[in-house]
Amino acid sequence: MPGGRGLQAMNVELVSDAYAIAANYLRRSGAIPDTLVTNERLLEIIIKLIQHGEFNKIRLANKAIAQFETQSEARAVA
Repeated sequence: MPGGRGLQAMNVELVSDAYAIAANYLRRSGAIPDTLVTNERLLEIIIKLIQHGEFNKIRLANKAIAQFETQSEARAVA
């Protein structure tokens, strides 16, 4: 498929950018540890959002933060 590799490369950059924004915020707020280790749950949220059609990195980061925090609160209550 023509352009398939370009789209995949764009998605890698998009995931990377959105993850960096969201992880930076969550580290500063204390929601995730300040390490270089990738938070798999946050990464999964971002990938699912892209699969559902979100391609704006700022909106991706904001939605991922909101979902991450909501899931964390739900886990704390359970």
